[in-house]
Amino acid sequence: MAHPPPLPLEEAQARLIALAPPMSLEVLPVEAAIGRYLAEHLAAKRTQPAADLSAMDGYAVRADDYAGPWRVIGESAAGHPFPGALAKGEAVRISTGALMPADANCVILQEDVMRESDVVQLTGEGPDPPGKHIRRTGLDFRAGDQVLAAGTRLGPAQIALAISAGHAQVSVLSRPRVVVIDSGDELASSPDRCAAHQIPASNGAMLAAMVSELGCDVRRIGPVADTLEALQAAFAEARDCDVVLTSGGASVGDHDLVRPTLEAIGARLDFWRVAIKPGKPLLVATLDGNGPRQIIVGLPGNPVSSFVTAYLFALPMLRAALGAEQPLPKSMVARLGSPLKAIGSRREFVRGFWDGDKVISQAVRDSGAMASLAASNVLIDRPASSPAADAGDTVRVYPIGNVGVA
Repeated sequence: MAHPPPLPLEEAQARLIALAPPMSLEVLPVEAAIGRYLAEHLAAKRTQPAADLSAMDGYAVRADDYAGPWRVIGESAAGHPFPGALAKGEAVRISTGALMPADANCVILQEDVMRESDVVQLTGEGPDPPGKHIRRTGLDFRAGDQVLAAGTRLGPAQIALAISAGHAQVSVLSRPRVVVIDSGDELASSPDRCAAHQIPASNGAMLAAMVSELGCDVRRIGPVADTLEALQAAFAEARDCDVVLTSGGASVGDHDLVRPTLEAIGARLDFWRVAIKPGKPLLVATLDGNGPRQIIVGLPGNPVSSFVTAYLFALPMLRAALGAEQPLPKSMVARLGSPLKAIGSRREFVRGFWDGDKVISQAVRDSGAMASLAASNVLIDRPASSPAADAGDTVRVYPIGNVGVA
């Protein structure tokens, strides 16, 4: 029976993102929401700064009183404002972040004056223009301003901004429950007890780590034997989760049993195979009934293929479930530091290392070579039928972390 042609990358991504499981709304303390995505726009409840503040250490004076000398009548420190107002010929010692005294609209830097007892006078050419060293009311934001959009990931800076804007709690979407199933008779559960005909079961740990970094709840099952009965039991154990990621068994070999297993348990195949290298045998299905609607993503068993397809497909779908406004991975343009050969009809993602200036592709391209993946921090995107590229040519790359500046 003829199979439909493999899907292009963007179509497969869009179809999988559209299947992202709907998650419920939950309200969390801001500090507990680190790494989560805002479910609603966040408007400021207060103005920041709430009043004019000094941006430097120095002396607050009136702008119509530039000449000096001035008599120091008090001090305004952060959290301890000067209670009075300024008249001509008067100054207030002021610290960075301190409230500007009433009628003061100029800060003279402490290095531009000389003080003797309670008298200060200029030692330079004159004070800076009025307002230069003042943080005006509402400089950062005003009450009612939208400070963060729905779908924004809450990193350390966003956490600080939400709190500064007067929020003790934020609304986010609940974490998808993810199960990673590692399958294959060749897999050894313990890396220190691995026979010559076996390989350590590393894919499950890799995928679980990738999912955990998004903030999902994840657990592992496996390694699972290459039998329909073992795989059906694994899927039954995973029935309470929202998303199942499998590694291995998604191709068409005699021992690739993920698809027959899905058919046996009543799952509906959404699509199978994508036009990329590595990672062609990607499988996506849904399972309804006897539990929550479940999204099943069958990833290839070769570790690099498993990583690449998880990065390009599974993680964007999970980001969408978490409420990310932009769930797809972001790319950038880099300059090649070494040549690349022409490629065939499938889009390729080549492992590479970007040093902040140029990117060099890894010499070892085998989809089972984990050392070259661990030494890479980008995937070089090579569109289908790309001609040979020379050092100095520009290419599009996807940062994948791991090592170095990316």
